[in-house]
Amino acid sequence: MQKFKDVQLVKIDENSAGQRIDNFLVRTLKGVPKSRIYRILRKGEVRVNKKRVKAEYKLELHDLVRIPPIRISEKSALPNIENLDRVKSLEDNIIFESNQFILLNKPSGIAVHGGSGLSFGVIEALRALRPKEKFLELVHRLDKDTSGCLLIAKRKSVLNDFQDQLRQRKMRKEYLALVCGDWDNSFNHCVAALNKQQILSGERHVSVSPDGKPSETRFKCLKRFEKISLIRAMPLTGRTHQIRVHAQYAGSPLVGDKKYFNHQAELDLANSMSLKTFLLHAHKLSFKIPGEEKVSTYEAPMPDLMNQTIENLKS
Repeated sequence: MQKFKDVQLVKIDENSAGQRIDNFLVRTLKGVPKSRIYRILRKGEVRVNKKRVKAEYKLELHDLVRIPPIRISEKSALPNIENLDRVKSLEDNIIFESNQFILLNKPSGIAVHGGSGLSFGVIEALRALRPKEKFLELVHRLDKDTSGCLLIAKRKSVLNDFQDQLRQRKMRKEYLALVCGDWDNSFNHCVAALNKQQILSGERHVSVSPDGKPSETRFKCLKRFEKISLIRAMPLTGRTHQIRVHAQYAGSPLVGDKKYFNHQAELDLANSMSLKTFLLHAHKLSFKIPGEEKVSTYEAPMPDLMNQTIENLKS
């Protein structure tokens, strides 16, 4: 058994200020199941400035956090990483790294964080690979099956700066996707509110709805093949599954998207190409590095499967 055997008293510094207490505990108590963390919060075993707090409490600079002794099995002391080689290969997928951030070309098939039955994700893997890094946080998210540019901040101040750029629409994202059919150019600018719901299985499902949140995506058709189009998508808002749902709304869902499709023929098309999932790639990311005035643009090379699929379509 591994123990966090003593009471810990942690004074909050600028890297942790503004973070929710539950997220702070997940990062501090590496290997402790989230269910256990929420239990000690509910029972009041965690105290901030000698007071009970709820999971959503946001830490302030110089807060004093009391963390109780915790015993966990050695087996769960690190993320349960089924494919260790794949996790280690994340280091090879780093596009750019500085003392402020990591820009990763995330592979398709790995979630950005654990949860919903997943024992680990990119952020947990990076923390396991970089135990000396005091602060590693996702700036934004990508779907599990979406590949490409993923930004991770190394400082709280950098995270705040990047998230401000996202809110002010100053961070530009460009995606590449293969969609069903001959793309209709009348949908090159899609403005359709999106409503997110959580179904019984715990999965999220998004639909176009007047009651949803304002959502906007710009599209451009780059290449037309028989029954399929290669498009560029530039989301101006950052809603869950936004590109996938807006493409479906435009009448051209992503090839192989088993959640958002209009007709069985679209799934049959993916099966005929032996595609097990959709091909959506975060190709470019443009933003200002904190402390610099110019906008920097980074590009993530397309994954082999997407490249090969396009070459097959050309021939």
